[in-house]
Amino acid sequence: MTGISRQWRVRREATVLKWAVAAGFAVFAAVLREDVRGMLLCAGGALLFAGFALRDTLAPVRLAADDHGVTVVTGLASRLQVPWTQITHIRVARHARYGLRWDMLEVETKDGLHLFSSHELGVPCDTVADELFQFRWR
Repeated sequence: MTGISRQWRVRREATVLKWAVAAGFAVFAAVLREDVRGMLLCAGGALLFAGFALRDTLAPVRLAADDHGVTVVTGLASRLQVPWTQITHIRVARHARYGLRWDMLEVETKDGLHLFSSHELGVPCDTVADELFQFRWR
């Protein structure tokens, strides 16, 4: 990944919070060891949040761009380099449900679709889309 001009990453505070929540669930699981159902629910919550936090720790940079294309994280921590010629669309999809609103950055390639939330990118999706367009048309 040499020559990267711009990176977008998960905010460090969000990763720390996920680890803290996982630890809290683990403590509750230990306290509730006599209540099997409660212990299993808390242990499951601990594993879930630990998995999210582990991904944030192993691959904090979710999207990077340079003059040659973009690099996206796939799976737990694998990276895929996509040249600009393979990218068919870049757009921000706006969603609303149950009184909540959120945006997703969609990077569509000839082989698939890569989705990013503003939480993953650390900045609003509109900002990232604008910067990607600037890279693409240099």
